[in-house]
Amino acid sequence: MERQQILDRYEWRPGTCFRHPSKGEVQTAHVKTIRPRVGPEEEVRACEDCVVQMEQERWVEAGRNGVDYQPGHAGETLL
Repeated sequence: MERQQILDRYEWRPGTCFRHPSKGEVQTAHVKTIRPRVGPEEEVRACEDCVVQMEQERWVEAGRNGVDYQPGHAGETLL
């Protein structure tokens, strides 16, 4: 799948990438919600490069485990 096809599966808005906070505000997509025992939920956001990298990692893991790869779910587990 092409990079842009993967990116098109996400909703983008300005935010801070959890892997690259020093980049400041960039276009990001929601990849996970952290629900601590105390305090409010926290949204984890990733930049385009990180989303593509996370999708690549999921694709490789899916192949290793014999599961179908469905793009658009970076941050979620396969099994």
